[in-house]
Amino acid sequence: MERNPAVPGTSGQTNRAIDVFLADDNLIVREGVKALIERNADLRVVGVAADYDGVVSGCAATEPQVLVTDVRMPPSFRREGIDAAKEVRSLFPGTGVVILSQYDDPEYAVSLLAEGSAGYGYLLKDRVAEGTQLADAIRAVATGGTALDPQIVEALVRPVLTPGGLSSAEELLLSLIAEGRTIKAIAAIRKVPPSVIDAEVEAVFVKLATGVSAGDHTALNRLRLLHQAIVDREEQGETLSRLLPSGLASKLRNASDVRIGETEKVFVTVLMSDIRSYSTIAEHADPSELASQLNTHRAAMNRAILGEGGTVMQFVGDAVMAVFGAPFPQDDHGDHAVAAAAGMHALQADINASWRAIGLPEFGLGIGLSTGPAAAALLGSEERLEYTLVGDTVNLAQRLQQFASAGETVLSSATRDVLSVQVPAEELPAQLVKGRDTPVVAFKIGQMTKAGTL
Repeated sequence: MERNPAVPGTSGQTNRAIDVFLADDNLIVREGVKALIERNADLRVVGVAADYDGVVSGCAATEPQVLVTDVRMPPSFRREGIDAAKEVRSLFPGTGVVILSQYDDPEYAVSLLAEGSAGYGYLLKDRVAEGTQLADAIRAVATGGTALDPQIVEALVRPVLTPGGLSSAEELLLSLIAEGRTIKAIAAIRKVPPSVIDAEVEAVFVKLATGVSAGDHTALNRLRLLHQAIVDREEQGETLSRLLPSGLASKLRNASDVRIGETEKVFVTVLMSDIRSYSTIAEHADPSELASQLNTHRAAMNRAILGEGGTVMQFVGDAVMAVFGAPFPQDDHGDHAVAAAAGMHALQADINASWRAIGLPEFGLGIGLSTGPAAAALLGSEERLEYTLVGDTVNLAQRLQQFASAGETVLSSATRDVLSVQVPAEELPAQLVKGRDTPVVAFKIGQMTKAGTL
């Protein structure tokens, strides 16, 4: 699998940690921050640097999932950290970035976030030792989230509020916008239709624009940032809607629909897929071409899963996790999961044929299916929610996919037992898997069509 993927569904634990590259020219600060990071079992510092060149070359060598860097570093001690972070993001799109600064000047945050906030964090150095702020920020940006210190949010808002220019209600609205709340989320908080909030936001922006008309470039930059916060969050919501059934997407975007942290017992079939020999493919492939291939692969896998009423839980590197039977019950979730697996193999075979014709490496897909009880929950906060499924059923699906060669699907005995229409399958020798005290009996399905025949 791709660099350090977290294996979902293990009660908060991962098989491997999130790789972090750390940069600060002050040795004492650097070692202190490193110690803070490595207090967390799911975080690992894979390299350090003290200047711009060290950051860029170090990240190129280690390909971390997250870069944590100071703002000012050699050679000029201006904004080398931000510049280096943007260079790393251009070389390795998707790398999360956390900026640590001793300055609460919003101009640094504006320059960092001007092109979008997804995958960026900005924290104040004198507060990173408080609680789990730094670790939480690293985890957030690693998955495309945003993490801003509350003081930075306040500073972003405060300078654009001219005395007497905005009412207290407008100031509150501006604060919610700066925090990245969507129009729909603000409407839910205020208990009014989204159209009302939309009109109020437009009115506030008109007032802020008066500063722009007067030639205030700072006001223009902050206005752009506030607008981008809305756009980013709405776009993330639209992406979520493509990955999840619409009812669940609404729940994830509106915390008032469900109690955060409340678990639900479900009986489901979990699907785990993985690209065989992906590390070898990545080693020899052009990064931009490989990114395009991954995007094509994920879109096809998503289409096959949604076509059978499944829910895509996670894309982790080259792996896909999906569930059938949650968040909405399916009496025949096992049948749908098997059909989805067959569809995934068929679509990937078609894609491979087109890649073969132009000389691109093919993806060989291995899939594991496991059926049984699990616990589902919305975890996180009102600002950032994740629909999570945990339990032995999830873990077993991950283990079973390791037994599948390219083009094969491996079922647990429980999955085979719930199928209403049996498919030809080869029983594998009972064997121990990690996390199980007794041997597991599984069944292997070879190349299948979507209709479920060999």
